Amino acid sequence: MKVLVVGGGGREHAIIKKIKQNPTITELYALPGNGGIAQDATCVNIGAKDIDGIVKFAVNNKIDFAVVAPDDPLVLGAVDALEAKNIPCFGPNKAAAIIEGSKVFSKQLMKKYEIPTAAYEVFSDMEAALSYLKTAPLPTVIKADGLALGKGVVIAETLEDAEAAVRSMMEDKIFGDSGSTVIIEEFLTGPEVSVLAFTDGDVVVPMVSSMDHKRALDGDRGLNTGGMGTVAPNPFYTEEVADVCMGTIFLPTMHAMNSEGRTFKGCLYFGLMLTPKGPRVIEYNCRFGDPETQVVLPLLKTDLLTVMQAVAAGKLRDIDVEFENKHACCVIVASSGYPGKYESGNEITVAEDFGGEVYFAGAKLQENKLVNAGGRVAGVTCIGDTLQQAIDKAYSEVAKVSFSNAYYRKDIGQRALSAAKEV
Repeated sequence: MKVLVVGGGGREHAIIKKIKQNPTITELYALPGNGGIAQDATCVNIGAKDIDGIVKFAVNNKIDFAVVAPDDPLVLGAVDALEAKNIPCFGPNKAAAIIEGSKVFSKQLMKKYEIPTAAYEVFSDMEAALSYLKTAPLPTVIKADGLALGKGVVIAETLEDAEAAVRSMMEDKIFGDSGSTVIIEEFLTGPEVSVLAFTDGDVVVPMVSSMDHKRALDGDRGLNTGGMGTVAPNPFYTEEVADVCMGTIFLPTMHAMNSEGRTFKGCLYFGLMLTPKGPRVIEYNCRFGDPETQVVLPLLKTDLLTVMQAVAAGKLRDIDVEFENKHACCVIVASSGYPGKYESGNEITVAEDFGGEVYFAGAKLQENKLVNAGGRVAGVTCIGDTLQQAIDKAYSEVAKVSFSNAYYRKDIGQRALSAAKEV
């Protein structure tokens, strides 16, 4: 079987490593992949947003199954284009991917179908938004409507910060057209939980929960990033909370999308906040999260490709999806200075006695050497019988992945350890 994975980050590397375990695969391609992924798949220099190029490659190479992993190609309709050529895909079509492509759509969906989320107002006129802010409670949350590389959300503590966020999105266009419309949202408090779920529009199968660490520096300080590390499962996400989420959020979301004629087939990401009034949806994503995938998939016992094929065929009900009763920790190794300016082109080395999984993101091959080429360079994941074991192993092994000016947080999982003692 010939399989193609669209994307080139750590999430895609985790997907590729897991898919490779299926013995029926004869050829595995990554478009575009990266220098680290090249160890596990044939990388082809076709960009993830080059839909025509992806389809042409898939047809010419007689691809049997495609996995479209990033948000941009999903929102652009990559799945629709591939399926039009009779190539089965894992991932939602364009109509369903709007659940991430437009935050206004997702908020209105939740309001219409009474799915619990933060109160909000939508603005396409900047002056109206600025006027509303004068009476909005603080802190408040400002969100760009469209895709913004995970950076289109600002938590404003003061009126001045809120006004600056609105102006930067709507007037300065820092996110392009994605910020032409903004959402001003109630600020919620409570532990955050990420839950990825397989769904084919008939059933929802949640994966192991996880906890992300967004801030660049120890102690949850510094700038927001794409994620500096994750642990799974999330200790705040108890069986009781999971039952509530299934009944009030997961199934209602699936049914809502079906009712709208936008049946979702793929991985639906639920970004949740466990507020004093119960679980609330902070955001939906139309794909696997990064770096959540790097701790969730290593715990998956069931063959990933088999699950993905069942989702694509609408037969997820026939698959028993199982996870290890263990813990995982992923520590992201970044280029010092990320998410600001950083050096690139430094050779990456992995010690011979490395004993974890390493998932490469910002890495490329240069003169036959693997060098850093992005902010987040690699994710090191280890599994343990306990959370403490997983964390200890991850920090033991992360030191074995090195390059000049490498940086990683030293406290990934500490909040989860404290929470585990409280829960």
